[in-house]
Amino acid sequence: MIEPRPAANEPVEPPPSRWRFPDDPPADAHGFVAHGADLEPGTLLAAYRTGLFPMPVGRGRIGWFNPDPRGVLPLDGLHVSRSLRRSLHRFSITRDSCFTEVMRRCGDPRRKHGWIDDDFVAAYTRLHELGWAHSIEVWRADQLAGGLYGVRIGGLFAGESMFHADPPLGTDASKVAVVATVDWLRSTGATLFDVQWKTPHLATLGVVEVPRGEYRRRLRAALAAAT
Repeated sequence: MIEPRPAANEPVEPPPSRWRFPDDPPADAHGFVAHGADLEPGTLLAAYRTGLFPMPVGRGRIGWFNPDPRGVLPLDGLHVSRSLRRSLHRFSITRDSCFTEVMRRCGDPRRKHGWIDDDFVAAYTRLHELGWAHSIEVWRADQLAGGLYGVRIGGLFAGESMFHADPPLGTDASKVAVVATVDWLRSTGATLFDVQWKTPHLATLGVVEVPRGEYRRRLRAALAAAT
């Protein structure tokens, strides 16, 4: 159970982006569409509403991705193993209590594929302050054992990255964060948990791949959902 937090106002819509994202742009085999634009709040929201998300490509460049197939976690298809169910009782969960710290832990350069740099931390922290980006924190005693963050727009939650501390502190902590996120999304009327790519780790939790056309259909429905 996620501990309650003070009621928040509706997210604040930022000024629109000066960039235009094409509808359903083609991508290469790695999901890459193009590079450029910026990480302003309006640009990020426009990208997610189009089905794109950013990652650094090369030095100081922003790449935009639209993979096909797309990894999604059906909210009615979460797999919770017996061992993970036992792990749930060892942690406590909060939401949005230390967003920037979760991002920095996700971007720890010692981690494999630690791609989150200071520019991304600053950009998503601004999005968090406007009410669009959220974090789930997993605690063991008073230590941050794991967590994840992403962007919520209507019924869409676009998961960006997650982390867990070294064992034994962080054993199963990232999976616990996913379970807590699904509980939150179910309880608040969300319909789409986008995880970008299916990985072996995420597959154990029930993540599946859907073709781009199906993803776009689900995305349109999620963005139209009132939450």
